[in-house]
Amino acid sequence: MTTEVSREGFLISTDPARLDLDAIERLLRSSYWAADRPRDAIERSVRNSLCLGLYDLQDGRQIGFTRAVTDYATFAWLCDVIVDEAYRGRGLGKWMMETIFSDPALGSIGRWILATLDAEKLYARYGFSSLARAERWMERVLSRNDCTQC
Repeated sequence: MTTEVSREGFLISTDPARLDLDAIERLLRSSYWAADRPRDAIERSVRNSLCLGLYDLQDGRQIGFTRAVTDYATFAWLCDVIVDEAYRGRGLGKWMMETIFSDPALGSIGRWILATLDAEKLYARYGFSSLARAERWMERVLSRNDCTQC
């Protein structure tokens, strides 16, 4: 089921056919966390996640992106939340957050996680906090290609 919402000349859509991989790659190359992510990893991550594209309705150009890696039942990892620098400061990133959390496909998710270097205050608005039991969480890192600064 595809979600599409529009407001003030912008559109958010979960339709995979709308996603512009060149635009997504450009956006991610401008980030601190995915600047070195290989194109094939970007393509696989998009293919295997629930993705939201943010579009300027004036020209149809993709100007934002976020995705959730999820089992659609109990768990989701929110990642790659980004808005083109020229469009920041308009609340579009917050709108993407509200949209992904209200998406019917993710309604039963009980645990969301994310990693951030500098946006703790933003994500706290949406109920995120430091891990309550960080001692229970572990990671296995084989390659820094997936997240250079996570």
